[in-house]
Amino acid sequence: MKIAIHGRKYNDESIPFIKELFDELNKRGATIIISHVFSGIIKSSKYKFGKFKVYMTKADLADANFVISLGGDGTLLEAVTHVGDLETPILGVNLGRLGFLATTPKDRIKYAIEAIYNDYYKIEERDLIKLVSDKDIFDGLNFALNEVTILKKDTSSMIVVHTYIDGEYLNSYWADGLIVSTPTGSTGYSLSCGGPLVLPQSKNLIITPVSPHNLNVRPMIVSNESVISFEIEGRSKNFLVSLDSRSYTVDASIQLAVRKEDFCAKLVKLDAYNFLDTLRQKLNWGLDVRN
Repeated sequence: MKIAIHGRKYNDESIPFIKELFDELNKRGATIIISHVFSGIIKSSKYKFGKFKVYMTKADLADANFVISLGGDGTLLEAVTHVGDLETPILGVNLGRLGFLATTPKDRIKYAIEAIYNDYYKIEERDLIKLVSDKDIFDGLNFALNEVTILKKDTSSMIVVHTYIDGEYLNSYWADGLIVSTPTGSTGYSLSCGGPLVLPQSKNLIITPVSPHNLNVRPMIVSNESVISFEIEGRSKNFLVSLDSRSYTVDASIQLAVRKEDFCAKLVKLDAYNFLDTLRQKLNWGLDVRN
């Protein structure tokens, strides 16, 4: 089996768990390839993690059976961009904090490896969102798992985002910005801006304004078959467009729209995983003496 691994800088407390992962894979004779970013971190460590190769491009992952993300949700989002339309299953091992996406605890690494070798897992297909623009501003990586966000830049003044659904005028949002998120992204930036929680398999997109000046404006859920397009105004001629954690500065002349991507992200979930349990645990629901 060929296993790819992507990670970020880790603390000393994570070293035993990372070593356990490499030991378990080497014990089974797996071919290990790690991202070039993670390889620089591993090679600078005083610890030895065994033999591995390095992948540089998506083509290097073409025959990988799984990608393992070591970190938090941000690391897993990066792994999604590495995989792209290959749709290689991604297992998120949580070395971080919240872990809505990276749901495998670090103390269950051995169990997780046994599970993927023995088919004791399920694959969740998560919709991706695609940014369509008249200029290529993300070097071909114009998709995201969580959200596309339009934000003001360089000024305290708000922007106006004129928004259309399938060519029909929806609203002009006077705000700091606008988020269009997937159901997966409903637990991210959209949630912090007052957006609704949406179950991952819902076929929707969520439109959430960021600090709107119109107090009667509320988040809106639309079909994921919709094409949502924008015209932006503001005192500043530049604004930010972000895909998950990747952002780019553009000017108001650019034409932007979003829609569902043609391919999806495949996340590996172990048998004990339940999204509703994750909500309760991560959002501290039910922390009451009566419960």
